[in-house]
Amino acid sequence: MNRFIRMLAGAVLALAVVGAAHARQDDIDIDRLTSSLDQLTNDPTLGRYAQADQARARDAIRQLSQAGRTARAHVLYLAERRVDLAKTVAQLQDAQTKLTQLDREHDQIQLANSQREVEMARLELARQRLQNQLAQEEAERLQQQGQEYSQAADQARAEAERAKKLAAAQSKVARAARHEAALAGEAAKAMRAQMEDGSGSDTPATAEKAPVEKKKPVKKPHDPH
Repeated sequence: MNRFIRMLAGAVLALAVVGAAHARQDDIDIDRLTSSLDQLTNDPTLGRYAQADQARARDAIRQLSQAGRTARAHVLYLAERRVDLAKTVAQLQDAQTKLTQLDREHDQIQLANSQREVEMARLELARQRLQNQLAQEEAERLQQQGQEYSQAADQARAEAERAKKLAAAQSKVARAARHEAALAGEAAKAMRAQMEDGSGSDTPATAEKAPVEKKKPVKKPHDPH
């Protein structure tokens, strides 16, 4: 009898030990999953994503804490998958957000590049217009300068022609003056000769006077000015 009691007591104690061991294991699984989910929730980057999946994971952990021994393995599996799914969804949403941000930044970069290209084209057009304007002004200046040079050349040629005509007139006047002086000299010689012949003659007859060529008036040159 005593032996039976001792065996029964041993069996009860073993069951109690096994039950306690299972309870500790249950607590370990719940703590592990709760800690993993809390780590996701408290993450400054991922914690804001997959809110619905995190809620379902916490509900699965709660069901695990209430599950019986028969269904515990299946409920534990579901709880672990729910926690893993919440992490995966959060990481996926974070990657999508970063990709969207990169796309937005890419669009902004493309827009900035387009704006820079437009600005460069505008500046290039302004440069070409200014260059064309300067070239046109330079051509007009050279043309005006050429006209001024042409007018100066024409004026110089006219002045040279007037100087040539004046020199010719002055030369003509000089020749006429020399001719008049020569005639005056010849007349003076003739008068002296006649006077000498008259003073040496015996007859008082008056000697005939030699004809004196009349002086022609000298025309003054007309000043072309």
